[in-house]
Amino acid sequence: MALAAISLEKPYWFILFFFIFFLISHQSVLATRSKTLKQQNPCKRFFLYYHDNRFSGNATSLANATSLAVINATGFGDKNFGMFVIFDDPMTKDRSYLSAPVARAQGFYFYDGKLQYNVWFAFSLVFNSSEHKGTLNIMGADLFSEKTRDMSIVGGTGDFFMAKGILTIYPDVVQDDYYFRFKMEIKLYECY
Repeated sequence: MALAAISLEKPYWFILFFFIFFLISHQSVLATRSKTLKQQNPCKRFFLYYHDNRFSGNATSLANATSLAVINATGFGDKNFGMFVIFDDPMTKDRSYLSAPVARAQGFYFYDGKLQYNVWFAFSLVFNSSEHKGTLNIMGADLFSEKTRDMSIVGGTGDFFMAKGILTIYPDVVQDDYYFRFKMEIKLYECY
């Protein structure tokens, strides 16, 4: 009797059916995707050192500078908020700034934390050596409060065609506000 009283012409049956179908189909996709990512090992993994030597405004630093603040901090907070830096930094296989670069990191970062130091990066690693040719495109947040920081590798060209993966940063040396060195672990999960 209760079913006879409910008219099938009302739209809530369609909405209820659509809602249940949506939940079932999306839960199975999410469950499958999370299992496959946990089991996957990188298809390519290597380490490089990133050296950033920002121009400090004096003639001595001009010859060695690899980055420049094109927009200075806004004064909104005391954590360089709003500073925008463009860079063309050498990437080496070891810690020495004077080692031959195996790639160049070319892009920008800006300080986006008002209450704590945070930086957002977008750059390409440009390889032109006997070992690798091509680019890796990277973007993500550099949260200073973390011991290690992960950024997304969102694509590439040449030897790294359509690569996807994770770049992990291990801060190595920070000297004042003008020089820092990161050890970078590059893990590619999609290699073609």
